[in-house]
Amino acid sequence: MKKIVGIFLVISLIFVSACSKQNVNEENDEGKLTVTTTIGQIADAVKQIGGEKVTVNSLMGPGTDPHLYKATQGDIAKLEKADIIFYSGLHLEGKMLDVLERINKTKPTYAIAEAIDKESLLSANGGSYAYDPHVWFDITLWKQALEEVKTGLIEKDPANKSYYEENAQNYFKQLDELQSYAADEMARIPEEQRVLVTAHDAFGYFGKAFNIEVMGLQGLSTDSEYGLGDVQKLVDTLVKRNIKAVFIESSISERSINAVIEGAKQKGHKVKIGGELFSDAMGEEGTDEGTYIGMYKHNVKTISESIK
Repeated sequence: MKKIVGIFLVISLIFVSACSKQNVNEENDEGKLTVTTTIGQIADAVKQIGGEKVTVNSLMGPGTDPHLYKATQGDIAKLEKADIIFYSGLHLEGKMLDVLERINKTKPTYAIAEAIDKESLLSANGGSYAYDPHVWFDITLWKQALEEVKTGLIEKDPANKSYYEENAQNYFKQLDELQSYAADEMARIPEEQRVLVTAHDAFGYFGKAFNIEVMGLQGLSTDSEYGLGDVQKLVDTLVKRNIKAVFIESSISERSINAVIEGAKQKGHKVKIGGELFSDAMGEEGTDEGTYIGMYKHNVKTISESIK
């Protein structure tokens, strides 16, 4: 009997030891902040600023349209498990607002684009938008929004304040270099050729930053309707101004732009697809275009090579 008790005690001690080691490992994992974001552009920024102190979950992957996106049960679970949440705001994630506003009552939730000075934002033309939400295309404004990421991480994890500040400073230097690169590339395009035609009106901030005229078949949101009159109006503009390239977007069907190309063809004006741009979503994870800087460089290069 004593031998059995002894064996039982040994087994119990081994089990307790194993559990203790497992708990230590879990605590080490839990030492990182769990961050949930909506769009990939924000997720990438959190990874840059948060570094090894964060684990990031992005709800919207490549090819996902945030204007139309509805939260799944899996998304709700990620939001509930998060220590902190970052989303764009300015009605970009329009169909998720109820969920995001509700969860804001229970944990830190930041609408980072809404921290930008409203006088710097582009006004929307009607609809449910007061402002154009595509602020990541103006790097200066995007840095203002990312200050909210840095602030949020520090407020949640003040012990690592200097770490987040140093990472943010280094990342912002990279963004400054990106802005200089984009400005140089766009400056090489003759002014009369600086016309960017896309499926929806997502590039307003890009156009303003680099003195490019932007035309979108649909409005600020892909949720907005377009009709034959909109297609015809854009076709007439392409023909009149001899614009020879239009662009598709990774998160939007090519159907609308193809209608424009076909309409121009019927009027004897040949229009080509200048390339695919990343507007509301980034590229596949693990690729250059799967990062904000890589995505931006891809867009700049694609636009520059097609319209200059």
